[in-house]
Amino acid sequence: MSATPFKICGLSTPETVDAAIAAGAAHLGFVFFPPSPRHLDPAGAAPLIARVPAGIGRVAVLVNPDDALVAAVITAGITILQLHDTGPDRVAQLQSRHNLPVWLAAGVKTRADIQAAQIAAGPADLLLLDAKAPNDAPLPGGNGLSFDWRLLAQTRPARRFGLAGGLGIANVAEAVRVVQPALVDVSSGVEAGAGVKSVDKIMAFASEVRSA
Repeated sequence: MSATPFKICGLSTPETVDAAIAAGAAHLGFVFFPPSPRHLDPAGAAPLIARVPAGIGRVAVLVNPDDALVAAVITAGITILQLHDTGPDRVAQLQSRHNLPVWLAAGVKTRADIQAAQIAAGPADLLLLDAKAPNDAPLPGGNGLSFDWRLLAQTRPARRFGLAGGLGIANVAEAVRVVQPALVDVSSGVEAGAGVKSVDKIMAFASEVRSA
């Protein structure tokens, strides 16, 4: 059985992009959302994205983006759009317009949230389940929080889904065994500080995923 694919999200330096590639990440994520400490502008991201070999997903993390931003990140070399705070109509529109995979990220705290997320995702190529952000949080994800994975034993999405939220070196192997998602996604769990990825932590996270 092959290892669960993983995504290293919020990359912002050549060294950590190279580390994620060397660690075997299936996808690399780049954040285009100014409130985030991981934010990049499309022009600044382009040289980092260019380091990513063909065959590895180059994912733009976008929060209710306008058409101009979507076009700019695609020009920068993005191959997958990951949307937050949007719905099925926008997912379908961007799939049709750009002929790219679109993921929908949704926050989870309760079983009802999982059910609502499936509806919101509509035709999305992947539903990414994250911990629901606190009401006062400036970011919809990347907050280092996890949700109760046992909810997925009771209400498992009837579609391809990934797991995010509070994953790190200490718990990702358990998450893979318990949840068996199509993808695991880490951001703050491999950081040395807010928005600053650690090469050593990226490598250790990859090792834990493979161990599961």
